[in-house]
Amino acid sequence: MSEPRVFLLPDLGEGLTEAELVSWHVSVGDEIAVDQPIAEVETAKSAVEVPSPYAGIVAELHGKPGETIDVGKPLISVTPLSTGVAAPVSAPADAAPAPSPEGNAASSMPSGSGRPDATPGAASSAAVASETAAETYREEEKAGSGNVLIGYGTPGGHGVARRTRAPKSSVAVADRSDSAAPELSKEDELALMRTRVPGKLGAVISPLVRRMAREHGVDLGDISGSGDSGLIMRRDVEAAMKTAAPAATPEAEPVEAPSGPVESAETQGRDARTGLAVSARIPVRGVRKAVAANMARSRSEIPEATVWVDVDATALLELREGLKAKGAEVPGLLAFIARFVTAGLKRYPELNTRIETSGDGSQEIVSFDGVNLGFAAQTGRGLVVPSVRGAEKLSARELDTEIRRLTQVARDGKATPAELGSGTFTLNNYGVFGVDGSAAIINHPEVAILGVGRVIDKPWVVNGELAVRKVTELTLTFDHRVCDGGTAGGFLRFVADAIENPQGLLLDL
Repeated sequence: MSEPRVFLLPDLGEGLTEAELVSWHVSVGDEIAVDQPIAEVETAKSAVEVPSPYAGIVAELHGKPGETIDVGKPLISVTPLSTGVAAPVSAPADAAPAPSPEGNAASSMPSGSGRPDATPGAASSAAVASETAAETYREEEKAGSGNVLIGYGTPGGHGVARRTRAPKSSVAVADRSDSAAPELSKEDELALMRTRVPGKLGAVISPLVRRMAREHGVDLGDISGSGDSGLIMRRDVEAAMKTAAPAATPEAEPVEAPSGPVESAETQGRDARTGLAVSARIPVRGVRKAVAANMARSRSEIPEATVWVDVDATALLELREGLKAKGAEVPGLLAFIARFVTAGLKRYPELNTRIETSGDGSQEIVSFDGVNLGFAAQTGRGLVVPSVRGAEKLSARELDTEIRRLTQVARDGKATPAELGSGTFTLNNYGVFGVDGSAAIINHPEVAILGVGRVIDKPWVVNGELAVRKVTELTLTFDHRVCDGGTAGGFLRFVADAIENPQGLLLDL
């Protein structure tokens, strides 16, 4: 019986370095097929199902639900169904010595016609059947389905296949059947979950390299790997760190474990600083960990300023009620405001940008041809910001449909990294929580965020007379590096005027 093959947790997209194991879909002893979902895991981006690249019998499950597993660590071990499968992956191909007659004699490679070490005599029908079964297994495993798992897929559909190495001498040349199942090294197994940097041929395999790059603000897309096939190595990231401006990482400080007597006291269930009993300890991970890191980075890097204004939203609410009375399908209030925001960003494009820092410390403002409008959505897993791509091209009704779809996807934990990480400007409707205003933190690396408070009845002067109107508060927090208060105030006033006189603006859109 062949030794079990170990499947390592692949990178699930965006260079994420770990995932929490939510549940197993299989048990030890189960027979599984290629591409069969074996587990559900949760990353800082979303919850996904992981398919198996191997067929066979489940030999071992590496982890329990609730545990966090690093990318590149064992997830599951699978024993092939056939005894004729390729040799175990424990021997690194780079370290393989040059073949010799003695080495061939000691090897367990199956024999075949035309090979110097072929076994004399005709093969039995049982051996032929065994080799046929092995070939079928190898072809099934090689083919896969190409199913994509947020940046990862089994071999097949998109050319993400395992690498093979050429024989080092004619003595080691196998027959046609053996060529379909080359020995795999650990490096070859890692190739299954290699992270491709978008738009580049370079790749990152090591979770340590990805974590190092993330913590020091190094953009892997700007690095040319010095390893095999453009592989980005640790030395490449270290070299980039030396030339780049120092990256602040204050987010690491709050989660450091206390040391000395405090740790000892807390271990016993009592906090040394307050003298109170510790009622619970909740690990900072998943979405909460990602949000904490991003917010800390935003506060440390962005010199932000905030402007706000009270807005009479009576006309907009009356417009919606009028459309409802006619039996029309009416977009939500947030969709109308989103439409006004995209129009405002067209007039004030400075707020739809990003600041990038190059290796020599110089900075540039990057503008975009289009708006990916993010909106804050509260889910059971924490606060996430899905984005409507190409929002400037959509009507209020189309924006409403997409906002509702993305909200549901985010709450189900099925949003992709592209849906969660591609925004250029964020709209935050915190009024649903019953608050009037908030000095929001900018969603790094964006440069502005617009908040909308609750709509309430307030006394308001209309044509010189006091009246009760439906009033909300708009709050704009912006990066003072990309624009001054005049631009920020102009944008905020544009959106406010659109809310107070929606028909006039909508006729021009």
